[in-house]
Amino acid sequence: MRRTTLCALAAAALLLAGCGSQSGKDSAGGDGKVSPSASPTGTGCAPLVQLKASDSGRTVCVAKGGEVRLTLEGTKSRPWKPVVADGTALKGINAGFVIQPGQATAAYQAVATGTEKLTSSRPLCPEPTAPGQVSCKGIQEWTVTVDVK
Repeated sequence: MRRTTLCALAAAALLLAGCGSQSGKDSAGGDGKVSPSASPTGTGCAPLVQLKASDSGRTVCVAKGGEVRLTLEGTKSRPWKPVVADGTALKGINAGFVIQPGQATAAYQAVATGTEKLTSSRPLCPEPTAPGQVSCKGIQEWTVTVDVK
């Protein structure tokens, strides 16, 4: 019975590892979903770029006709503002998933060659819930530059 339990645990770990690579987080999967640094197309740009909060400050490249998808994990007390796209290289599309309280999600299709900046922000500290509690006015900025080729 012990060998069966170990085999079941190993199979579960492999299944979970496979699920992580399908999301495009820091790895290239066989389904065309890639991390921001991977570049399997002839243009040197990825067909699908998936971003998260830790990608702030990066410049990524997406192939024209490809997609950029992002999820910024936040909380009710420290919510992300909606993502703003500044430029004409990306066109907003349906992100296709449910937003949790505090999250910012967005999806874009790369429709024209060019550069676009994506931005969002959230408070560094939760707002005080009772009088007399200490608060801070700091803001966490999130910015990613997207090159479309």
